[in-house]
Amino acid sequence: MAKEIPSPNVNNRPRVLVVDDDRELRDLLSSLLTRRGYKVVTAREEHEMRQILASYRVDLIILDLMLPGKDGLTICRELRATKEIPIIMLTARGESTDRIVGLEIGADDYLPKPFDVRELEARIKAVLRRSESSFFSSDRDRSLGARFMFAGWTLDARQRQLFSPQNVLVDLTSGELDLLLVFAERPQRVLSRDQLMDLARGREATVFDRSIDVQVSRLRGKIENNPKVPELIKTVRSSGYMFTPVVQRK
Repeated sequence: MAKEIPSPNVNNRPRVLVVDDDRELRDLLSSLLTRRGYKVVTAREEHEMRQILASYRVDLIILDLMLPGKDGLTICRELRATKEIPIIMLTARGESTDRIVGLEIGADDYLPKPFDVRELEARIKAVLRRSESSFFSSDRDRSLGARFMFAGWTLDARQRQLFSPQNVLVDLTSGELDLLLVFAERPQRVLSRDQLMDLARGREATVFDRSIDVQVSRLRGKIENNPKVPELIKTVRSSGYMFTPVVQRK
């Protein structure tokens, strides 16, 4: 059985900023999302929102359309000019024109009130996954000609080859190599199974026809000294996997 390491601490949880002038809704979303594993901060209007953004790293904003002062559409447009934070817009309006305008100016998703919190959570997860994949797309492009060195191993992204510490070419399937590239690009970072699936599938001509767990197991069999007690690819309980070595990129 794969050796587990403790679950990541609270600092690894996504931080969601809820911007809404309805106190009951802010408190409700804060309570519900916190119980579901998110860190939540709230703001009543733009000024408070700006203060929070200046003080914290925020992974996603839930933004109400109707706010005192600047409305949500204006705020969304201004945020998009300077930041890449994913935005889900909420509104009591149901008109399709509001939804279209919101998406056109940069909102990542749009949910009318009242809504089911399970649907909101599903949309949060989907937007965060898309954002993660998009964020690293440029990283993938930069990695096409890179070489990664870790624990004596050399991974040549351009030639799509892996060499052991003894300089022996190791036979990897396309899926295994893509998975190893995902790990090498973001070492010492907890990656969920969904993130690994999305990031690896983002590579050209790569389709995972088996589960991530099977791919990880096979990859461990080729790079670990003892696959039953892995040291390079650790299992993080209830969270996913972490690539532990220090990686040098050239």
